[in-house]
Amino acid sequence: MARIIHCARHAQGVHNLSYSNHNIPDPSLTPYGERQCHEIAVTFPYHDEVELVVASPLRRTICTALLGFELEASRGVQVLALPSLQEASSLPCDTGSDFEPLQKEFENTAVDLGLVEEGWQVKTDASLTSAALFARAERARKWLRDRPENNIVVVSHGCFLHFLTDDWKGSLSAQATGWSNAEFRSYELSSDGDSTLLRETAESKERRGVAACDHESEEERLLERKKTIDIWSTWGIVTG
Repeated sequence: MARIIHCARHAQGVHNLSYSNHNIPDPSLTPYGERQCHEIAVTFPYHDEVELVVASPLRRTICTALLGFELEASRGVQVLALPSLQEASSLPCDTGSDFEPLQKEFENTAVDLGLVEEGWQVKTDASLTSAALFARAERARKWLRDRPENNIVVVSHGCFLHFLTDDWKGSLSAQATGWSNAEFRSYELSSDGDSTLLRETAESKERRGVAACDHESEEERLLERKKTIDIWSTWGIVTG
């Protein structure tokens, strides 16, 4: 059976309202973002198939997982916080909270923080290189590959989702991502030697208006990736 990974970007956070809000540490969802989560709960077509929900431990991704996939939680599906899914940059808005405040905020919810340790959110210059981020994305994919579940939801962030899926279309927008808030796409996870790959399903492409036969060559994808990394380096998202 194919391993299906449904990737979602978090709903609108306070930091998405203005660039000045990027200085807010670990911001919450806006009221509109909460409404977007309720839209996910209505429009996501695979609720009955999902066996696991995994989220970056930042507050906006955890809340998106809880509100957008509350049907899963209500039938006992685990909502697991996974640090390797956190956002790429070291901006305050992309830096998570200490473990104890997270534990206090989500202690009476369906979220499992068992994989979150003290200092999980600390980012060094070495962890912000493109090579380190590609390696983190590969660790996340291998973690998903090794899980027993075959239908998994992943709630992450606009920049890191490009590393996770290795799809770079739209990555040079003003928001530094081709993913809209609360957008979800579905992928098949497969192994290619020592690497793991995510390939978007034809149904997912059709759902978002992309032709199933519309795909770029490997050379085009690598060129687009390099261009993105080079420009993101000048923007301070990665360190090189």
